[in-house]
Amino acid sequence: MPAPTLVVGAPCWIDLYSSDTEKAKDFYGQLLGWNAEPPEEGFGGYFVFTKDGKVVAGCMANTGEEGHPDSWTVYLMTDDVERTAADVAAKGGNVLYAPMEIATNGKMAMITDPGNAPVGVWQPGTQKGFDVRNEVGTAAWFELHTRDYEASVDFYRDVFRWDAHTMSDTEEFRYTTLGQGEGQLAGIMDASAYLPDDATASWFVYFAVDDADAKLEKLVALGGTVVQPAEDTPYGRLAVAADPTGTQFRLVADNS
Repeated sequence: MPAPTLVVGAPCWIDLYSSDTEKAKDFYGQLLGWNAEPPEEGFGGYFVFTKDGKVVAGCMANTGEEGHPDSWTVYLMTDDVERTAADVAAKGGNVLYAPMEIATNGKMAMITDPGNAPVGVWQPGTQKGFDVRNEVGTAAWFELHTRDYEASVDFYRDVFRWDAHTMSDTEEFRYTTLGQGEGQLAGIMDASAYLPDDATASWFVYFAVDDADAKLEKLVALGGTVVQPAEDTPYGRLAVAADPTGTQFRLVADNS
């Protein structure tokens, strides 16, 4: 499969913030076939996961000092991280971590959107992003669940220059995609009907698998949890799960 489409506004990287990186290495290694590469000196223990020699994700230890829960973070590509950070506040978001250089790898920032969903910003240097997506064992889809649907669509269109397309606009299902057809790269869902009152908006990562039900059985054996059992949808057989420290992610298998 060709390299993933890495354009301004598109998801280009994911990383795991984990309170137990050794468990994470074993769990994702056995579940998705990943290998943990040795951390590079000078990056605080940050390391990358590879699959079949291709970079698929990063991982960093959560010491608990910052008070943030374990989580998967989605990063969107920009060609000017300083401009993007300046646009965020003007469009209803907040800058959590100001733009910073990561050696020659690139520049990053962390922000929240109008629904308070955290999302990373990445301006590539020598590190462009993940090498592969949409293959079994790799990230296949990226989706924002939010109560602030219209404001969020406007935010990603204005700040990240999304080519936004309304896929559905009914009371039961409101959904906008970045790109359309075979070129879709991410989605925004109106989750106001089911998000708990105390839950903020969140980005979710879907990992492609060949058999969602079999993977759920395996992840339980590895110490993970099934949050929502697999079910058939028009977009594949989908399931929601959590790793051994409680970090949620989603699985998608082709059900054609």
